[in-house]
Amino acid sequence: MKQISVVSRKRPDVVAEISQALARQAINIETLVSETVGDNAVTILTVDRYDDALSALQQLPETRVVTEDAILVRLEDRPGALAELALRFKDAGIALRGLHIIERGEKQCLAAVSVDRTDEALALVKDLLIS
Repeated sequence: MKQISVVSRKRPDVVAEISQALARQAINIETLVSETVGDNAVTILTVDRYDDALSALQQLPETRVVTEDAILVRLEDRPGALAELALRFKDAGIALRGLHIIERGEKQCLAAVSVDRTDEALALVKDLLIS
């Protein structure tokens, strides 16, 4: 799965600007997380039409658009499951760059994980991968 990160100055209209740019191109937002870090706003999203979204977002003024692969995994929805996943990466010396819980169900949750060494990480979590 590809995810897009949009970095801009912190302002109250960041999410509106991003969502309007995508709406004008009839692109559906599948997931969106927006946070402020100091004077910056960081918005991470997945969409139904990645290439079109990337093109639309790169047109926004005063923003930097970064893309990366994310690994989709299915975890048991229980205390400690996320810690076990994080420890797999730690023990293998693979740095986590981002982790987002996308959906929670009664017994399972879906998470998107971005790491510094994707190929090694895929092999490490092959039992948890969403195909």
